[in-house]
Amino acid sequence: MADFDWNDHHRQQVLQGRQILERTSASLARSNQIAIETEHTGHEVINELEVQRESLLRSQRRLEDANNDLSRSGAIIRAMKRNVLYNKLILIMIIVMEVVILAGLIALKFM
Repeated sequence: MADFDWNDHHRQQVLQGRQILERTSASLARSNQIAIETEHTGHEVINELEVQRESLLRSQRRLEDANNDLSRSGAIIRAMKRNVLYNKLILIMIIVMEVVILAGLIALKFM
């Protein structure tokens, strides 16, 4: 065992440890770069989602306004239908009265 060189053995262990440390440092640097890119992508996604949220809220407000307008239009149409019905009833009553008056006049003329 006298041939065993402790300095060479320690040097190899130090070199191996240094290589492991360098690989670990490179891996950490890659992981850090990936984390930065992921964070950047996350910010972009959040910004895009915020824009889409605002767009959806505007669309929802427009739909609510349209729904309110449709409700008002429906009420106006119902009122118009009611008025048309009343006008038809009044017109029928006028025609019936004219027929009765005409029949009365004809009856008076022949009597």
